[in-house]
Amino acid sequence: MPAVERVRSVGARRRKTRTGVVLTADMIVDTALRLIDAPGGDRLSVRRLGAELGADPTAVYRYFRDMDALLLALADRLIGDAFAEFVPREHWADSLRDLAASLRRSMRLHPRLAHLRAIRVTAGPHEMRVVDTGIGIMLSAGFAPADAVRHYRDFVDTVLAVAAVDAAELTPEQEAAEQEAWSQVYTSLPADGYPNVHLVREHLPSMYNSAFPGTIDKLIDALVQAAPAERPAP
Repeated sequence: MPAVERVRSVGARRRKTRTGVVLTADMIVDTALRLIDAPGGDRLSVRRLGAELGADPTAVYRYFRDMDALLLALADRLIGDAFAEFVPREHWADSLRDLAASLRRSMRLHPRLAHLRAIRVTAGPHEMRVVDTGIGIMLSAGFAPADAVRHYRDFVDTVLAVAAVDAAELTPEQEAAEQEAWSQVYTSLPADGYPNVHLVREHLPSMYNSAFPGTIDKLIDALVQAAPAERPAP
């Protein structure tokens, strides 16, 4: 079932809010996204959304079956925003790298929706375009249909998961504690109790850095090695 369930009644679509504005599904999505990105946006509710729209809170349900459907519509909108800046490259591996970077950038711009985007399928029009494009990239690398689907799944799930970690919101105090853990706590562990950590202690501060670039590079390199299109002809 699609994430967004629009009402079929034209009259319902054209009902005005208390302020005289014609309510639409896109307007609801725009307003919900603005509220989520604002301070305290992690507590979005239908009541708060209705107040911002100048409409009865139940008006939202004329366009979305519930709040979960609205959140999936938001996620699909952000997928579309990320995909809008994507331009296929000459080599398929470069296209994958650019697609990964676009998705990560979008996740970090809207951190409160990052977890949702990492674990849910929107079945919306923007996600469908990305899936079609991603599988097309895998097919252009010479993978058989079943392998193209499997590799695309592995690729996009890895991108979204690692990007969601990067997008996680931490307070300045938590950020400082994370840095201190790797730069001071772990680097001071004794050799007799933690021989392996002690051996690499000077490199441990890099654990605070994002794993995204290295992880995506390793994944794409593995795909290049496996791609039929990259193998020399017999």
